[in-house]
Amino acid sequence: MKTENLLLALTTSVVLTGVMIKTGKPESTETTVLHTQKAPEEQPCVFMSVMGEQPVAEYAQYKNDASLKNVVQKGEKWLVSAQNNDGGWGAGSHSNQGEMNPHAVQSDPATTAMAAMALYRMGYTTTKGPYQKQLSNALDYLLQQIETNKNSAYITQVRGTQIQRKLGENIDAALALQFLNQVAEKNPSRRVENAIQICVNKIEKSYDTNGKVNGAGWAGVLQSSFASSGLEQAKKNKNITVNEDKITAARNYQKSNYNTESNTAKTEDGAGIMLYAVSSSVRGSASEAKEAEELFTKAKAEGKIGKTAELNRENLQKIGISKEKAASYDVASKVYKAAKVQAMDNGVMNGFGNNGGEEFMSFLQTGESMLVKKDNDWKNWYDNVSGKLINIQNNNGSWNGHHCITSPVFCTATCLLILTIENDIHSFQK
Repeated sequence: MKTENLLLALTTSVVLTGVMIKTGKPESTETTVLHTQKAPEEQPCVFMSVMGEQPVAEYAQYKNDASLKNVVQKGEKWLVSAQNNDGGWGAGSHSNQGEMNPHAVQSDPATTAMAAMALYRMGYTTTKGPYQKQLSNALDYLLQQIETNKNSAYITQVRGTQIQRKLGENIDAALALQFLNQVAEKNPSRRVENAIQICVNKIEKSYDTNGKVNGAGWAGVLQSSFASSGLEQAKKNKNITVNEDKITAARNYQKSNYNTESNTAKTEDGAGIMLYAVSSSVRGSASEAKEAEELFTKAKAEGKIGKTAELNRENLQKIGISKEKAASYDVASKVYKAAKVQAMDNGVMNGFGNNGGEEFMSFLQTGESMLVKKDNDWKNWYDNVSGKLINIQNNNGSWNGHHCITSPVFCTATCLLILTIENDIHSFQK
């Protein structure tokens, strides 16, 4: 598919009367039956807040240095206490989502990676800080899972988890890759890099011809986005072999999910929900949009083009970028700018009625994407959603969902990643 034809408009039907969502997949068992009775008043919910189903406006008042520090410390303490004896953390099975005891569920790589990344973002590593042992055990758990399943389709034999069902069968490799990339950056070792290569290889094999990861869950567009960002980071490691064609295809897939002219997203791979597709488009285009802007800024400084010139396809070609690459950069820049605005729009954040919440990692992706792009517009939006998370933390320091993914471990890890996102500003902008 030519780059010029990547952005195709597609309408989607989201029914807000009652709780039914049309996913574009009639056979899906995830479609909730339409009902007409008045919905009961809902509890404040992590999923519904960060997925836009409950309002977040005006919640910035709850976010200040003192409240943030206290909330993060409570969450951190709870998360560490939830680690299993094997070094991992678990979200539990899709068939038993009511289980809230973190030690009553089996460890899985995806949840372990999220918990470990949360602790890393707070400044702890396998070699420093009070949680060296916990993080070393988590790393060992992940490495053992990956090495044991080197020749298997997936990096783990643990199947049917909440995370796999909602995001996709390959989500364990995608999230493990993101954590291992961070470990390799601070404390490189041959064993860690071998595990990274295994994850990269499995992810690359999982791509279809359109740049989408196979084995998608209910909101598979998110799995593809996480996999793509993991490959982008792994590519920076000179000891890791990453197929550039796979990255290009993945970028094109993410960009193709958003139409900049109509501000509409293809949502059939995102459970029929606009925010999933929008956040993935923002994430998928951020790195490429950043590349384009850096090249264009450099060209201005070198006098190759006027100081007031606009970044577009024609001007990119004027500074020496090939026609095909200029077209790709142009699309990425437009998708990023338009999807970013849409992701922060109250209509998207608050417009889904009373249906159950889904992976609030969409919020995390959008915030991280704006940091990748060195974007200043995220601050007010980030403060409001962070304030909401601060306000709905459980008394024991955890967070949990009331819809879809209910796991307190996965929710707590992701909330901590959101609340401490500012800690990784420089890392994202490298």
